[in-house]
Amino acid sequence: MNPQELKSIMGSGLLSFPLTDFDANGDFDAKGYAARLEWLAPYGATALFAAGGTGEFFSLTGSEYPAIIKTAVDTCRGKVPIIAGAGGPTRFAIECAQAAEKAGAHGVLLLPHYLTEAGQDGLAAHVEAVCKSVKFGVIVYNRGQSKLMPDTLARLAERNPNLVGFKDGIGDIELMSSVYMKMGDRFAYLGGLPTAEVYAAAYKALGTPVYSSAVFNFIPKTAMQFYEAVRTDDMATQHRLLREFFMPYLEIRNQGQGYAVSIVKAGAQIVGHGAGPVRPPLTDLKPAEYAALEKLIAKLGPQ
Repeated sequence: MNPQELKSIMGSGLLSFPLTDFDANGDFDAKGYAARLEWLAPYGATALFAAGGTGEFFSLTGSEYPAIIKTAVDTCRGKVPIIAGAGGPTRFAIECAQAAEKAGAHGVLLLPHYLTEAGQDGLAAHVEAVCKSVKFGVIVYNRGQSKLMPDTLARLAERNPNLVGFKDGIGDIELMSSVYMKMGDRFAYLGGLPTAEVYAAAYKALGTPVYSSAVFNFIPKTAMQFYEAVRTDDMATQHRLLREFFMPYLEIRNQGQGYAVSIVKAGAQIVGHGAGPVRPPLTDLKPAEYAALEKLIAKLGPQ
């Protein structure tokens, strides 16, 4: 898949980040991961992000990363495109991007670098180094320490034709609007705040109708129903699902730091597609929180 094909895929449809399966010891469970992808693939996501944020990219080692991407590509070949997460220090991000390209992924989502603050020149050098290291498409993720400004993105786009996508995980409406006004259709845009459904209508109004759904991991039918409501401007369905599921869901998620991933793993366990425990420094939901989520999911009916 060339970069423009990746851009086209990002232009419509629901995208999602599958969980990464770990066994009881916290080691990668390739068999469980393949089964997860086989379960999710038919539900209609436009693309799946392997080893992304919900897939705990930040806790993966360099030695296990290639196997995760290869498992995803092999399992989903001919069913749904796989975009790989990459990030961390520049040289590690390059290693990940190149491993993903070798494994046959369709592009990479460049997650934020690690820990340290950086100016626009440094961030641009980081992004460009990754872009230059591969031939397939790159999507940059504005989040945390990695906050690229419109002029920086414009320079990067001019120098790197394979930089084709922009994902926002900051939620600064002024910045997001400025990026869209500056870049127009040069990029495909993706909403990426945690529990993106809550922000979906607002981002669509900004020119970003596509988002990535974490809850697709355990309520794929409902996730697709909500996306269709966003696509068709069905506000009645959006408001009903926000009121009946997503707002109570946020109340549980907000009980602990890092729960944006932990609650998704709990949800998958509840619906019979467990992915094992989260890795430290994340922690799993407490029993009372798990029980509250179980009741909430039960109200939605079969998925």
